[in-house]
Amino acid sequence: MLGNPVTLSNSMNIKELLSRYRAGQRDFRNLNLMAANLRNVDLRGINLSGANLTKANLTRANLGCANLTGTILVGANLSETNFTKANLTDADLSNANLSDTNLSHAYLRDTKMPEEVKSSKRSNQSEKMLAQ
Repeated sequence: MLGNPVTLSNSMNIKELLSRYRAGQRDFRNLNLMAANLRNVDLRGINLSGANLTKANLTRANLGCANLTGTILVGANLSETNFTKANLTDADLSNANLSDTNLSHAYLRDTKMPEEVKSSKRSNQSEKMLAQ
């Protein structure tokens, strides 16, 4: 059963998720992990596409090279989380805490970012235009 998508009612506890991940499973599509505590976990290369991680705590988690396409991360704590080379296409990060988050080389096409990030980006673009 390793490598097969999770089909058990699309929810499981964190202990089971980590156990399956350690056993080599990487496909955890469409899971409901609302308010899950995944602080300091190493989940490099995991497939959580379509998962619901609303208000989850992913502080200092390693999600490098993860597939998070369409994942809901609304209100999640993503501070110091590593998303290097992760696919966040169509993910929703509204109201998420992105302080010190590493998004190096992450795919962010159509990703819904927190308002502060959008405001900061607009502000930086305005400053560049004024400097010209």
